[in-house]
Amino acid sequence: MLSEEELALIDAIRKCGSLSRAAAKLGKAPSTISYAARQLEERFDALLFDRRRYRLELTPAGCLLADEGARVRQEACRITQRVKQIASGWEERLWIVSDEIFDFELLSPLIADFDRLQSGVDLRFTTEVLGGNWEALRDGRASVIIGATNEPPGMSDLRWFELGRMDWVFAVAPSHALARVQGPLARDAIQAHRAVVVADSSRETQGRGYGMLNGQRTLAVPGMRAKIHAQCLGLGVGWVPRKRVATLLQRGDLVEKQTVDPREPNVLYVAWRGDREGRALSWWLERLRDGKLASALLDGRDVCVID
Repeated sequence: MLSEEELALIDAIRKCGSLSRAAAKLGKAPSTISYAARQLEERFDALLFDRRRYRLELTPAGCLLADEGARVRQEACRITQRVKQIASGWEERLWIVSDEIFDFELLSPLIADFDRLQSGVDLRFTTEVLGGNWEALRDGRASVIIGATNEPPGMSDLRWFELGRMDWVFAVAPSHALARVQGPLARDAIQAHRAVVVADSSRETQGRGYGMLNGQRTLAVPGMRAKIHAQCLGLGVGWVPRKRVATLLQRGDLVEKQTVDPREPNVLYVAWRGDREGRALSWWLERLRDGKLASALLDGRDVCVID
């Protein structure tokens, strides 16, 4: 591995093109620089400097040594920084998994706030659906999950708190046949029409969908945004977050329908493993406990509006 002085020597010669100018740049005598250059060549048993021309240049071997030396130095600096980061309680990386019901835009402003800490922690955001959230936490594919539904499963060192409750509305396009049905919709009336669903992303179980009836035809879409869009187009029916579609209902792009079997609100959870708490995770948990932030997430509002 090259020392700082050796790297500085090679860099000065590369930039200056002569031993005298390199010596001046480094504040050393030309003879000292010339001796150091030859010592470096003897050490690697290779010609590193091309002295045949007026301008002193690095040979291909010298260029490789300079480039690799700089890379190794940067890597050594990175490792040093990482070691200090871990020693001070920061994680190397925080893997944040949110239910796809939350658009990434709702959480992205928090990243800028977190960056101001200059912690060096790498952030990774992914999404899961329903049981896929709990599974990601169990399998180590998440440091924290946001918006998981259903009761927390049995899991060692599991920690959690309620983010809030999400209300649902059964909605159809104004052009859909169910829009013209009078009175609350019965199960058989709903079952006769295709449901738009966002399927469970669990990898180990069959999973389930949002508000799907047994035997009902389905249109599976990649997320809640796509589900709402498909229902606005009349491609199917189903339950959607009430506050998420409030504007669409007001504009008449969707029509709310009462049902004989109303859907209960879902409790959404934030969960993590208690044996893996670091400073980054603690920061995110503290922010997620903020009632204003939780309301913004559940309402589908940009968290930038939060004081």
